[in-house]
Amino acid sequence: MNRATQKSFARAATAASAVALVLTIGLGAPTTLADEAEAKTLLKAMSDYLAAQKTISFGYDTNLEIVTKDHQKLLLASSGAVDLSRPDKFRATRSGGFAEVEMVFDGKTVTLVRKDANLYGQVDIPGSVDNLVDELRNKYQRPVPGADLLLSNVYDELMRDVIDIKDLGSGVIGGTECDHLAFRTSEVDWQIWIAQGEHPYPCRYVITSKGVDQGPQYSVQISGWKTGDQAAPGDFAFKAPTDSKKVDVKELTDTDELPSEFSIGGGQ
Repeated sequence: MNRATQKSFARAATAASAVALVLTIGLGAPTTLADEAEAKTLLKAMSDYLAAQKTISFGYDTNLEIVTKDHQKLLLASSGAVDLSRPDKFRATRSGGFAEVEMVFDGKTVTLVRKDANLYGQVDIPGSVDNLVDELRNKYQRPVPGADLLLSNVYDELMRDVIDIKDLGSGVIGGTECDHLAFRTSEVDWQIWIAQGEHPYPCRYVITSKGVDQGPQYSVQISGWKTGDQAAPGDFAFKAPTDSKKVDVKELTDTDELPSEFSIGGGQ
């Protein structure tokens, strides 16, 4: 490397360090009460908007970071779509590198399908989508990824245990200008980008685990947001695929975003 190149690299490094210092100082400053109030107002407006929508459909992309035993960080990606009809109809699909899954809820029964294995299982869970989310998470240990954004009162669910709030201004997700908010609890940090304007829907939601080495993240990015008459007409009646086999739900493995080989005690 000649002297001129060395000087160029040095200047670039100095500039990068200066930017990092500015960010550190800026974000380290105490958040004003006005900023906190504005962030809460924006989040509440999103929550109220979502609750008012009777039908919603959207596509999504998720990224799940995992940390291996030798401290390598890996990223698992998947995509899918959601149709929601309040109060008690729900359908979601997800395609990843390990499984192709579908979940259908008609207000009485939830059906979980492993399309790639031609298997499905069913459980009776009568009630609302809110009740479905709680039952799957607490009774069956099968949490629905990003389910907080599907509940009828998103604000109360997300604000539970929050100890720090920041309004980070604007950001752009998929070409849509958003309000960027950051929140902290004792266990996780989370960020949300909310579309500006009269349709304040969530564009991206990121959760960072504080209790795991290297702080792995889980993110959901939403696209093709539609509500009302524009939303895809949902068909929430399950029709068993040809030659499919019904099994106990406990026998349906790898239906979440963390395959068994990456789980605690697994091959990785």
